[in-house]
Amino acid sequence: MTLPVTFRAVVQPGGPSFMPMQVLVVPVEMVEALGGKAIKRVLVELRGRTVRLGLHPLKSGERYLMLNQALLTELALHSGDEVPVGISPDPTPDQVDLPDELAEGLSSWPEAEAAFERLTPGTKRALAYHIESAKRPDTRSKRVVSMLHQLATGGHPFKKWEGE
Repeated sequence: MTLPVTFRAVVQPGGPSFMPMQVLVVPVEMVEALGGKAIKRVLVELRGRTVRLGLHPLKSGERYLMLNQALLTELALHSGDEVPVGISPDPTPDQVDLPDELAEGLSSWPEAEAAFERLTPGTKRALAYHIESAKRPDTRSKRVVSMLHQLATGGHPFKKWEGE
């Protein structure tokens, strides 16, 4: 793995207009040091924690990292904070970290697991985030059951199951 590139960045509002988030802009020189435009998924170290993130393009040639509210809260980051950032290409860019409830559900429902494995890494990440973002355990459980049912029966995993 390439040695991490380090720089300082300011947490700032950004991201797609339909999904306002806080972002860290990665300067062009850092993008080039990582391997250029071909690098899409990275490991990022912020305040001692390493997270997997996507490296999103800007028209300027710079890239940005989206930081969701849960990560901002966990790391006590706020808009305007300047932070040291360590970044390196993700050696396993297709790896998706699954919430325990989803992993257990998939292992106990082979049809759903087979359908899940056919999804793109991006869709798998979106589904994992959908489960993980629920604050209450019962909401997480409902989302898992609905998603597994949809996967096992050939439905779209984000559509609600009518048995819900």
